[in-house]
Amino acid sequence: QRRRVNVHPSDEHGSDDSGILNEGILLLVFESIKWDLQVLCLTASVNRKLRAIAKRLLWRKLCVFRAPCMVAALANGAPNGKIGGGWDALAKLMFFCSGCESTRHFIVSRAIPGHFTRASRFSKTSGRSFLAKRCRGDLLFVSDPCEHPMGDKEDDLGIFRGVFRGFMRSKTRAWLLRRQVPFDERVRCPYCGTRVWSMTAARLVPKSAARRLGSGDRRLEYFVCVNGHLHGACWLVPLSSDEEVCDDGEGDVDGDDDDVNEDHGGYDEVDGDACSHQTVTNGSTSSLGEDVLGGGPIDLLLNL
Repeated sequence: QRRRVNVHPSDEHGSDDSGILNEGILLLVFESIKWDLQVLCLTASVNRKLRAIAKRLLWRKLCVFRAPCMVAALANGAPNGKIGGGWDALAKLMFFCSGCESTRHFIVSRAIPGHFTRASRFSKTSGRSFLAKRCRGDLLFVSDPCEHPMGDKEDDLGIFRGVFRGFMRSKTRAWLLRRQVPFDERVRCPYCGTRVWSMTAARLVPKSAARRLGSGDRRLEYFVCVNGHLHGACWLVPLSSDEEVCDDGEGDVDGDDDDVNEDHGGYDEVDGDACSHQTVTNGSTSSLGEDVLGGGPIDLLLNL
């Protein structure tokens, strides 16, 4: 009789359970390197299995590590759950400036390509300035504009981005649907690829948004996609030496104090850390903002 060779179960499917495909090992590795963005991009691009693990687990862990306060607010205190558009799209939004091309309501002399940002700062108090009065119950985080010089004869271009909490149940989405505002025919969300509404065409751009950005009235445009991702651009007004940027505590032009957090004076305190301007970073926290160690290959994150 032929002797049967005993094969250990782990040997039969070793490629599925060992080494780089082991989720426990992956978590330990990325924790040890503090969730390095470039390494995660490279890992997710190796093969289909790693891409699936990154989409299901690793991008969520990176978002929680890099922006714990913002993620806790967006996920309603349940960071293990789902989020509109997926955690990979949120990670891309945190680190990637979408660039800018001319649109129907906003013309630029030359297109600006998308790129990784070295530092990003997201604020829910800034987000309130982007909400029309009828939509003030929504929660929106918006970044400071990424500044792009356009030449001696033009103002600098500011490109910004943001994200809604629970957009499917938001007042902003309900108003867009109730008024039957059509989707923009040319623009798609640079973070999840879905269709977008032009808030300019919908007449949902409050004057406080321009003031918050340091721009002029009617000199900006932004879009919101079906998953609640926001992206847009504005012309930045040059500041003279005796001018100051408006303070976070200023009231809105229509008389509503939309920029002040009544409980914390404009700051969202979480575990003692001021997170009104929660920044996407390498994990450290600061009330004034934190540096992003970006600079990975753009095409990797574009394909996520």
